[in-house]
Formats: sequence, C-alpha cells, structure tokens
Amino acid sequence: MSESRTPTPRPGGRSARVRADVVAATLAEVTEKAYVGLTVEAVAARSGAHKATLYRRWGGVDGLIADALTASADQPWPLPDTGDLTTDLREITHQVYAVFTDPELGQTPTALIAAAQRSDIGATALRAFFAARHRQAATVAARAVERGELPEGTDGAEVVRAATAPLYYRLFVTGEPLDARTAEQAADAAALAARAGLFAAPVDD
Repeated sequence: MSESRTPTPRPGGRSARVRADVVAATLAEVTEKAYVGLTVEAVAARSGAHKATLYRRWGGVDGLIADALTASADQPWPLPDTGDLTTDLREITHQVYAVFTDPELGQTPTALIAAAQRSDIGATALRAFFAARHRQAATVAARAVERGELPEGTDGAEVVRAATAPLYYRLFVTGEPLDARTAEQAADAAALAARAGLFAAPVDD
C-alpha cells in the first residue's frame, strides 16, 4: 500500500481544472486496471499533470482514490418526488440497480468502490461518500414526514440506508445476482419499516 495523505481541498481556477483532470484520469485508470494496476505515473500521463504535483497534493494512489470519491459525492443526485414514499424509494433502488448492473456504466463505480476498500484512506472516503449520499436522499423521507406518511423524528438517512443496503450486500459481499425485483423488494421493506416507526427516534415517557 502506498503512503498517502488526505487530499487538501484547493481553490477554483486552474487548480480546480487540474483536480478535475486528475479525478477523471484516476477514474479511467482504475476502471481499466483496477487498484493493483493504478499508478501515479499513469494518472499523471493521462491527466497532463506533473507527477510531482500528484505526489505533493494527493500523496499517492490511495489519495487519488479518496479524492475521486470526494468529487463523486459532490455531484448532484436527482431525487424522485412522486408524492409517495414507497415509489420514491423504489426509484432510488432502481437507480442503484440500473447503474451497477449496466455493463458499461457499472464498471467505474464498481472499480472505485473495490479500490477504496484496499486502503484506510480510501475506506474512510467511501464511508463519507455513502454518508453524504444518504443525507441527500433523506429528503424523500423528510417529505414523507411532512405528508404524514412517516412518524415525526424519522431518520431519513437510515430509511435510505435500509432500502439500498440489500443491493450493496449482493453487489459487494455475496456476489449474488441482483435484479429489478430484488431492488423493488428492498425499497418496499424499508418503506414498511419506516411507516411502522422503526427509524423514528424513541419518544420519552
């Protein structure tokens, strides 16, 4: 495992363009070569950035992986707003299913997650990535609370985590097949549990 440091955020302008180019090159390289084949030299050549710049700002391949996840977490996620919690959750789980089972679209996120699990820095960034995504998607549960579908105090992030966790379990733990029906069932189960109050904060007597 190469020595790396947590990437330091930099201001906009040229620095932002360099980062964008490096992140794109990192994603392309890890998709083609996986973690074992990822090198700072290849990312530098692909991005047009100097190798010394990459070592100075990212520290090594683990820092590159971590920053690619950070950049991905910053991307907007269009969330459904159908007026029904179950339908919203089904659309979210279908998005996960559709991306990861697509022969082309699924290659990069699958490779990135697998690479992140190979280092402490990457694993930390991966946890932060999913936490950010769950916080964003918690909006669907917040709307459901406002509509009276869910109890007050429902933890929206936990609702989304419960809906998507069975999918990631199959994708990255057991390797079992994932289909649209499984994605739908995961959403339905999370919605039922949420309506039953399993994700609501306990009420003090």
